[in-house]
Amino acid sequence: MNEPRSRSAAGPKGLPRLLAHLSSPRTRASLSTHRRLLPPPPAPRTKPDLALVGAIEASGLRGRGGAAFPSGQKLRAVTSNRGRAVVVVNATEGEPASAKDELLLTDTPHLVIDGALAAAAASGADRVILCVSASDTRALSSLYQSLDEREALEPPPIRVDVAVAPDGYVVGEERALVAWLNGGRAVPTNGSRPYERGVGGRPTLVHNAETTAQIAQIVAFGPEWFRSVGTADEPGTALVTLSGAVPKPGVYEVSFGTPLANLLQAAGGTPRGMSAVLVGGFYGAWIAPQEAESVRISNGDLGRLGAAVGSGVVAALPEDACGLLETARILTWFSVQSAGQCGPCLFGLEAIATGARHLVEKGGEGTMSRLQRWAGDVEGRGACRLPDGAVRLLRSALNVFAADLDRHRRGIPCAASSRAPTIAVPGRRAVAS
Repeated sequence: MNEPRSRSAAGPKGLPRLLAHLSSPRTRASLSTHRRLLPPPPAPRTKPDLALVGAIEASGLRGRGGAAFPSGQKLRAVTSNRGRAVVVVNATEGEPASAKDELLLTDTPHLVIDGALAAAAASGADRVILCVSASDTRALSSLYQSLDEREALEPPPIRVDVAVAPDGYVVGEERALVAWLNGGRAVPTNGSRPYERGVGGRPTLVHNAETTAQIAQIVAFGPEWFRSVGTADEPGTALVTLSGAVPKPGVYEVSFGTPLANLLQAAGGTPRGMSAVLVGGFYGAWIAPQEAESVRISNGDLGRLGAAVGSGVVAALPEDACGLLETARILTWFSVQSAGQCGPCLFGLEAIATGARHLVEKGGEGTMSRLQRWAGDVEGRGACRLPDGAVRLLRSALNVFAADLDRHRRGIPCAASSRAPTIAVPGRRAVAS
């Protein structure tokens, strides 16, 4: 195994890793502050650096954007195609309950930039594009300041651009993002994947901002250091955005394999009690309190419950909240995120959201069967997997909140329906063109 060229003896001991620069009060880490912990990445060349590719493969890193695809495998696929590659950092963070990418770009932007340049060196890219949503003004300001600082002190050896992307959940799908960068609508497309033909028809590596930050540390400190925490199957750390019924919500860095109960305790526990935990964000699933007490933060453990780490979102629902109401609100949000190009998504999600609201507001025996039928109709269909996330969330809610469901079906009023929602759901804004 070829080790990456490193100019640092060792990485941070223990945790935090990605958040080692985080200060209180929060401020953007300057380039000089950043360089005290991380050496500059190797300079990109005209050909891929296969030693770096091998190091990222050996690390076992998987994407932190939601799909958990092996990062080294994606990188290897980019290098196998002809033409100079392009590296795209996807920091659009369309998951409403997530704040990790915004935190990285606002407080530790040089770590993400280093990771992008390291990925460029590995893939032989001559261009990096950092994509940030238009509404994330703090991250954009921090990124612009950091690139100006680099230009003065440590000029990037290749072209580095910032692309201000439209808001919308589907924009974060890599084919939609590439389509928009190529001058089209930000919607998923059929045909070649980005690693084959992406930006400008060139092989394109698209990685989430957290994944890119992890690459920076792997290239600097080596795959063995990266594997020194986490599990054999899921090494390293993950950033988790924790919210809901905890006194200290925020972004936490945890090793894979950490018990979910430990994370909740680190945030002060759940003094208001807990009726369920949403894991994986809006695209995730509800799990029951007793399951949350024993499950670990890993895709292997969570997969047995029909859930996944996803984009690293955990939301604890208090006992006095209505899980069905929270779910109906999220499904309504899903229904306006459709790109409008596939019938099952455009019409099916609206029907499911309407049914979920009807179940909460009026109950009714027939609503349940209709919801189950509509879920089966849209699952696995469409150009992207947006309907699958809505169906997974719905089915987990019908299972975990079975007692609440029975009361709603019988028309018994829900005391929680008049309280403020626990999970913040954005307004009904559809995906931008």
